[in-house]
Amino acid sequence: MLSDAVRLLLFPAMMAFAASSDLFTMTISNRVSLVLVAGFFALAFWVGMSPNDVLSHVGAAFAVLAVTFCFFARGWIGGGDAKLAAATALWLGFDHLMAYLLYASIFGGVLTLLMIRFRLMPLPAMLAEQEWVKRLHKLDGGVPYGIALAAAALMIYPDTIWMKLGL
Repeated sequence: MLSDAVRLLLFPAMMAFAASSDLFTMTISNRVSLVLVAGFFALAFWVGMSPNDVLSHVGAAFAVLAVTFCFFARGWIGGGDAKLAAATALWLGFDHLMAYLLYASIFGGVLTLLMIRFRLMPLPAMLAEQEWVKRLHKLDGGVPYGIALAAAALMIYPDTIWMKLGL
């Protein structure tokens, strides 16, 4: 069934794409967030999610967007990270939002520590020629936080309503 393919593949695939894109380019395309938003509304309509539940999920997304926009304005995260976190919150809703934010914080902290350690090490010759590796290795470079956001989302996703629909 089409709804099964969407709920099983779309969200995980978009998370994997966002993480890999952030790793290799330090950007997360707006298309990823737009696909996630469109996929949520299509799936919510398809499975008959109640308007109240849809509004609750939208509220979670707007709450995350408001906070992450402030983080973006202060230069703490990138714009793609802010939009990805909000689009993810749309799928997870308030039921799973705190767990998602906790995992994202933990994974983000570990990722940041790993990036600091990586930047203090000399690059092997075979990696020194790779542009994406050089970008990650710069001491003043950012952290591809989309990796942490995607990992957290994939940790939470099996517990969501979308995965319980098939049971």
